[in-house]
Amino acid sequence: MTSVNTNYGAMVALQQLNKTNSELETTQSRINTGLKVASAKDNGAIFAIAQGMRADVASYDVVQQSLDRTGSTVDTAVAAGEAVSDLLVEMKEKALGAKDDTLTTEQRAAYNEDFKALRDQITTIVDNAEFNGANLLKSGASDIVALANADGTSTLTVGAEDLSLAGSTITLTAGSDIDTVTKAGAAITALETSIDNVNASLARLGTGSKAIETHSTFVTKLSDAMENGIGNLVDADLAKESAKLQSLQTKQQLGVQALSIANSSSGLALSFFR
Repeated sequence: MTSVNTNYGAMVALQQLNKTNSELETTQSRINTGLKVASAKDNGAIFAIAQGMRADVASYDVVQQSLDRTGSTVDTAVAAGEAVSDLLVEMKEKALGAKDDTLTTEQRAAYNEDFKALRDQITTIVDNAEFNGANLLKSGASDIVALANADGTSTLTVGAEDLSLAGSTITLTAGSDIDTVTKAGAAITALETSIDNVNASLARLGTGSKAIETHSTFVTKLSDAMENGIGNLVDADLAKESAKLQSLQTKQQLGVQALSIANSSSGLALSFFR
């Protein structure tokens, strides 16, 4: 039946064209954004999962920053501790030289001046072993703590090591000298103990630094894996979408032609009245 009031063929053609236009819009959006799930309306469940994973990735960025700061602080302490250990070795050499009772007064005084200069250098190094306001080697220093997971419930702690003079590690005092044979002998004993203590402190700091470095590598790999997982969920296959775009553009052109043909059919009614 031919009717000027109802054109069912045009309705069907228009529905198909609208469907094609909608699919074409979706494909173009995926190509423009690179995402097949760009918002919750694309796929609510997948979007929610991806957003939760994005929150974890952002948190791991903060964890990485915390580990980097802590690692740099510990590495600074290790470098300073190694310098202190070298100074103690030199001081023992000076003290051993000063223990020789055949030295002249001038020679003993020269040894003593060198000894005191090295002693004072220890304090200078310890006072300047600071990174980002934290110093693990000063007297009364606090342990340093780094975040280890995305919700802050796990941490890595590196203990402070007091390398100040007359502290728990170095038994020499700020006034220690070797201007007599007796003092030189006492200094040798104190230095041997101090060297052993400092080396033990360096071992603990080194272990802490290695632990932070290992965990930092793990966090980086974990964050990368989560980023890849998010991509698997929401990223568009651009090669596939490009091919689909070509197909939909062709369908769109054919749909326009089909609608035009369907619309022209109602004009046949005029021929009945000629």
